[in-house]
Amino acid sequence: MQEKLNCVASAAFGLEGLVAAELREINMTDVHAENGSVRFQASPEGIFLCNLKLRFSERVFIVAAEKVCLSFEDLFQLVFSIPWQDFAEGREAFNISAKCVRSRLMSPSDCQSITKKALIEKLRKTKRLSRFPEDGPPLPVSVSVHSDLVRIMINTSGDALSRRGYRTWNGEAPLRETLAAALVSLSPWKKNLPLYDPCCGTGTILIEAASRALNAAPGIRRSFAMEQFAPFRSIHFDEIRRQVSSEYNPEIRISVRGSDIDPEAVELSHRHIRQAQLDGYVCTETLPLQRIFLNDPKGVFICNPPYGERLSDQNSCRLLYKDIRILKDRHPGWSMCVITSDPAFEKVFGLRASRKRRLYNGRLECTYYIFP
Repeated sequence: MQEKLNCVASAAFGLEGLVAAELREINMTDVHAENGSVRFQASPEGIFLCNLKLRFSERVFIVAAEKVCLSFEDLFQLVFSIPWQDFAEGREAFNISAKCVRSRLMSPSDCQSITKKALIEKLRKTKRLSRFPEDGPPLPVSVSVHSDLVRIMINTSGDALSRRGYRTWNGEAPLRETLAAALVSLSPWKKNLPLYDPCCGTGTILIEAASRALNAAPGIRRSFAMEQFAPFRSIHFDEIRRQVSSEYNPEIRISVRGSDIDPEAVELSHRHIRQAQLDGYVCTETLPLQRIFLNDPKGVFICNPPYGERLSDQNSCRLLYKDIRILKDRHPGWSMCVITSDPAFEKVFGLRASRKRRLYNGRLECTYYIFP
């Protein structure tokens, strides 16, 4: 297998720049951002490092082939041209997923079946196999068709990188870990400043902030699909994990706290903090916004309050936004960072944000407001 592989790190819209910066920080080459992804080149060891360390990306893929396809025959030939014998032994469970957008090939199910047929035909010819029991480790293959450009990719991550392993229950309005990490990174917060989340829910923003401050790799406690790929068995995955683990710095002192009016959510935050091994670094308590009084002269608030997507909830959410404004006035030395999908947020809040960033919470278009 070639030393450097063409790769893609997928990202939610608005986070591509953060992912690109991360990739450059860990010395990946030929990095450039696209809509919803970042292209780069990496060795197999580098790909594993990306899976361990990327905070904002959803998955890391190897790009096996890429070409404009105008027919299903074109798709078959493209998939057949890939040297699948370099990636598979023949017993793998071939998990094919497909997504089609504005293309002549608009049937994901047909793209899946044709891709699998071409893959097996290639292995039948090159490996001289007659049976494919699919009782081995998974080989996840993704087919992306956009404006007739077909990209065949091998998913090295398996489950999404947002699944760090510490969160066992999502709550009513879950905030994906990758987005929570981005909210921290885009805020003015530095680890020498106090951080407080007044709507902390199950603690995701606080956990992501503390993990970053302590230099804890987000993927260090989970496994990845590539660890079972046949051509990568010679890679010393355990040694790479040990090297990354050694970068963790538990001696750093941080003030990362939060509260929520919902005691059940706070109890779950305690569980998640323990599972993230951040006891003593992150503190949460049950407390309404109106009773938050902090002694620190400077700090940063980051919060993901309810959005009021349903009209019946909108009034109560906008009352909450006014309480958040009172909290900001009560702590004039603190910055306030709020993500919401409510277009009237600034009007209700009564201040113009110094910075705004369009982000997506799942499929919901939101704005991240930063008030200095």
